[in-house]
Amino acid sequence: MPTAFPQVRVGEPICHDRIVVFPLFSDETKPVDYVLAADAIEAKQIVVEEISEAGSVPNLSVTNDSDHRVLFLEGEQLVGAKQNRILNTSLLVAAKSKTTIPVSCVEQGRWGFKSKHFGSSDSYSPSKIRSALKASVSGSLSRGAGHTSDQGRIWQEVATRHREHDVTSGTAAMEDIFEARKGKLAELQKRFAYVPGATGVAIALGNKLVAVDMFDKPTTCHKVWERLLSGVLLDSLVAEQSTEQVEPKQVEEFVSRIRNAPWLPSPSVGEGEEVRAETDDGVYASALYLADDLVHGSVAVAD
Repeated sequence: MPTAFPQVRVGEPICHDRIVVFPLFSDETKPVDYVLAADAIEAKQIVVEEISEAGSVPNLSVTNDSDHRVLFLEGEQLVGAKQNRILNTSLLVAAKSKTTIPVSCVEQGRWGFKSKHFGSSDSYSPSKIRSALKASVSGSLSRGAGHTSDQGRIWQEVATRHREHDVTSGTAAMEDIFEARKGKLAELQKRFAYVPGATGVAIALGNKLVAVDMFDKPTTCHKVWERLLSGVLLDSLVAEQSTEQVEPKQVEEFVSRIRNAPWLPSPSVGEGEEVRAETDDGVYASALYLADDLVHGSVAVAD
């Protein structure tokens, strides 16, 4: 089983204000057969719901009656049911199966049914929430406690985002921040269109690289591009100005360092195999493979 990211070529950066987006390209990835969770939910191929009438904050139930495996992405948001959640790790739900998936709450002030089933969201976890999530889940796995996050820390990060953006939410919902900044985010998205052929993306705020994602094929990267960027675009609205900017060479060196980090196998949820790595300076990485083929690899950088 591979234990590192594929070799990547860093494309020309797309820059605006504090944000720098680098398209990533790789000839090493091979396409895997799956349907993205957002598409499967919209097509009613899967049902995502609370595990019972009483519910459980860190777990949801997925019933996949389709003939295709379904890919959920770490950090993507599911809305509805008793409270909105985000995925704790990327995972593949097998065809014709029922699976319990690990999640974290991003709506602390609600615990009551808004709908029976969950829907998908166009918004994706901001970088600081994502790094807190990945760091705490990696720590939990190292202790043998499964894909559990530090829920208190996630709530703190969501609350901080509310204060930064001066947004009031009756249920402390992360989604309400995105809704309040919807117009500005839509304008920013126009400046960062998907680059044809890209199988991944690296995103920087000023002089700091905050996230890297790699996929098995360009079609997946294209479909999730806007959602992946949404969290960092939200961050950019309150980020400090910087006179420095991350350069392509730095991204190449960063990915190379992650490739050469000590990767360790972790228990996977659903199909495939999962590996994780971390560095002494607060960089956390994970990758999901199926039959030695990368499905989704991601890196988050601690604040």
